[in-house]
Amino acid sequence: MKSGYSALIPMVGLPYIPLSFLARLPLAMLTIGSMTLVTAQTGSYGLGGLAAAMVGLGSAVGGPSIGYLADRRGQRPILLTAAVLHTILLISFTLFASSSSELSVGILVALCLLTGATGPQVGPMSRVRWIALSRTGKQKPKTLTAALSLESMLDELGFVFGPVAVGLLASLISPVLPLYLAAALTVVLVPLFALHRTARVLQAGANSHNTDKVKIGSAQLAAIASLVLSMIALGTVFGSTAAGTLAFAGAQGDSNQGGLLYGAMGVSSAIAAISVAAWPQGFSQIARWITCGAALSILSFALHLADSTPWMLVALFVAGIAVGPVIVTVMTLGGEVAPPQRLSTVMTMLSAGIVVGTAIGNGLAGLLADSMGYLGAFWVATGGALVILLSGILMKVLATRSAALKRIR
Repeated sequence: MKSGYSALIPMVGLPYIPLSFLARLPLAMLTIGSMTLVTAQTGSYGLGGLAAAMVGLGSAVGGPSIGYLADRRGQRPILLTAAVLHTILLISFTLFASSSSELSVGILVALCLLTGATGPQVGPMSRVRWIALSRTGKQKPKTLTAALSLESMLDELGFVFGPVAVGLLASLISPVLPLYLAAALTVVLVPLFALHRTARVLQAGANSHNTDKVKIGSAQLAAIASLVLSMIALGTVFGSTAAGTLAFAGAQGDSNQGGLLYGAMGVSSAIAAISVAAWPQGFSQIARWITCGAALSILSFALHLADSTPWMLVALFVAGIAVGPVIVTVMTLGGEVAPPQRLSTVMTMLSAGIVVGTAIGNGLAGLLADSMGYLGAFWVATGGALVILLSGILMKVLATRSAALKRIR
């Protein structure tokens, strides 16, 4: 295949792909699962939202910390430790949250922060493995693009199916079941992922680099900052679109349709992400970033114009086409900009950026939806899309003016 996908299975083996998908699924279930359980137990949307926000904040802080430790000590010991700690904390949170209708806010916040902070960063770690395997095996650029496109598709599918699984299990059986399932998946699948043979390519690098002093120039720092800014902006698009879609569905008379409508964006984003590997190599990474940022800025206005459920479904699906390629492109550039000794750190920072942005988008869009209706929430999404465009332009300027970034294209 010209897209590079044919080279992926021989590199990692067929079981690796479903393993890496299922091992990252618990984190996709955690935020909505914690909110669902706390809300169902206490009857308070405020406490449910607080639980979800603290889980997200913990993940945003803990994710890069786990990435840094993986760069220093190797993925295997860090992932194994995180899997055990996260499972214990997740079970403790579930037992506590389901124990009473009157919960101590302080204990709830602490447990949510710690549970989020210890979440194994399977998605970023998997991307780091693909980058290392491509470099050591001297693979063609299209092969790495195909791998990172696949990773983005798996992330998107997780964001779609994780909340759906939580909703079905919570409504049909019990709101505690999704979190216990997430704990079981974590304690079984994350160690299998940690021990997979693909981790070997990183272990030697971690051992040889853990005492090296890493030098990062100002241009390199600025480039990493622009990448993180783009991920925060993309998370803002996610969060505000989700909030706006829920408000729109409520205005249409059935708020339960909000999650199903929002899933349309995840589906088209996953399809678009997987297509990136077939894009021509002459279409540079930065040009893709700018083009998709501009396209998302324009397409987001369709959300403002949709006045019925079918049209909103179409608008969300079309807007999602520009989302997946942004994730693939920014993650690819992150691998090129990051020092080899800090690759996991940068990758987890980019993933944490989406988490932070989602919290920002949810908060801002919620406030504007209360005062302006669902259109207010969608203005936040349009603003986030414009920031993605501007951060891409910033990267173009940096790459043009800095000799250290000349190889970035």
